[in-house]
Amino acid sequence: MVLADLDGVVYTGKNAIDHAVDSLNRVAADRRMGYITNNASRTAETVAEQLSGFGLTVTADDVVTSPQAAVRLLATLVDPGARILVVGGVGLTAVLEESGYSVTRSADDGPAAVVQGFAPDVSWKDLAEASFALGKADIPWVATNQDWTIPQERGIAPGNGTLVSAVHTAVGKLPIVAGKPEKAIFEAAIDRFGATRPLFIGDRLDTDIIGANRAGLTSVLVLTGIDHAKQVLAAPENSHPDFVLADLRELHEEYPATTVTVDARGTKTFRVRDARVELAGNRVRAVAEGSSRIDLLRAGAAAVWGSGLKIYGLDVDPKLYED
Repeated sequence: MVLADLDGVVYTGKNAIDHAVDSLNRVAADRRMGYITNNASRTAETVAEQLSGFGLTVTADDVVTSPQAAVRLLATLVDPGARILVVGGVGLTAVLEESGYSVTRSADDGPAAVVQGFAPDVSWKDLAEASFALGKADIPWVATNQDWTIPQERGIAPGNGTLVSAVHTAVGKLPIVAGKPEKAIFEAAIDRFGATRPLFIGDRLDTDIIGANRAGLTSVLVLTGIDHAKQVLAAPENSHPDFVLADLRELHEEYPATTVTVDARGTKTFRVRDARVELAGNRVRAVAEGSSRIDLLRAGAAAVWGSGLKIYGLDVDPKLYED
């Protein structure tokens, strides 16, 4: 079973990422494919239509959204059919209404909970209504996700985490989070697909990879979205991916081994194919850049992660993270 994030893995905004569609179609030829997205602005049906438009074979049942995970959480917090104040768009309201909840946009309606998700047209008024509701009563607050940013065609834009932070600042409370990096969305996907040994592909260390690691999935970071070499090298231990790929074509290539040797001085050399990186004390140096930038990064990451030191305690060769 292979599960994939969407933004930064399959597409950026309205544009498919190079090589993603062909690579995932090859996966789907002999493995079950599923898709997980923190983006709460659209329904699973709309997401499936977009993916199908790129040339992927996808139905709504193949897509697990953060609103779906949020509603699973909500069911443990409020009574069936309760009135819910929503900050977000149709991707969130549709799932709530399908699950039998009553949706409101006003704190004056006495909602039993607030559910907040991203939509491009979320305004100050929406954030204010959430703040009013949470300030009036001790009610649950569920956020679909806390992604600080979202990749768009024109660049990186504020995500739901930025909007959640605005409400948090106003009310002094924190939400329960359904989406990545929390386990709820991964558990929803595992239950949906009956997966036993899923592999998850994402582009963000702080949500995708941490979340997959927490949920016990094999994690793959692809460098086509938010995080790149510098972030990989600096990644805390809980966000170390099992595999790092330059793009999704490498799903179908043999993943190279990392070998480590130690000389008489105690200098460690990390080798990935013809790329070599040395770790001597707190100095990390590229001694052979090799024929592939991704192999150099893999060797560099192994050296940094294996040093036992935080990134700020290391002198890292800029060759390892320069574009």
